[in-house]
Amino acid sequence: MARKGYQQQLNELRENVLYMSEIVLERVRRGLRALETKDESLAREVIEGDHEINELYLELEQSCIELFALQQPVASDLRFIAASFKIITDLERVADLATNLGDYTLQSSRDLYPDVDIQGIGDAVIEMVEDAMEAYAEEDSEACFAISDRDDEVDSRCEDASNTVVRDLIETELDETSSEGDIESLLREVSRLLLTIRDLERIGDHAVNIAARTLYMVENSDELIY
Repeated sequence: MARKGYQQQLNELRENVLYMSEIVLERVRRGLRALETKDESLAREVIEGDHEINELYLELEQSCIELFALQQPVASDLRFIAASFKIITDLERVADLATNLGDYTLQSSRDLYPDVDIQGIGDAVIEMVEDAMEAYAEEDSEACFAISDRDDEVDSRCEDASNTVVRDLIETELDETSSEGDIESLLREVSRLLLTIRDLERIGDHAVNIAARTLYMVENSDELIY
């Protein structure tokens, strides 16, 4: 294949990875909106749309494999393809976490803990992924370190939110009129909320992974990977 065609393939891979990130983040936004509004129709849409992400992931995976096998890339091109391969894996996992938000919406039966800012945490991790993908697109190594630093703040917010949920559970007053069903319902809701917080924290972790692979791609540095 002519070199021009090879470079075009590399450009298309980058564009398609960025396209995948846009679709995935829209799934996360819809999952959060479904959770906030208890929109079961929207939640099912998020869940059922996961196959589209999986199919796109497999297509891009195949593109990476073909570039490895047929073009035998070296140096910067090799790092770019390897990083892209890792990044689409992180994006596919973010999409799975968005699907979880849809599942939690369908399981939810009532509102608990209005002091826990799920939407605020969700907005923060979405912004982290957006910025990580922009760093990938622009090959911006400095932005990669900034994204990694922001993860500490997200982790702290998630820890505070989880502590609030657990503290309120401990302080909840149950008396002899509380049925076993009431108690089980409360525990299910608490568990769902803790899982939601955990999944949002994981999206932030995937943003850091994307930044780490981008730094490796740009500077051949594994500083953020380990």
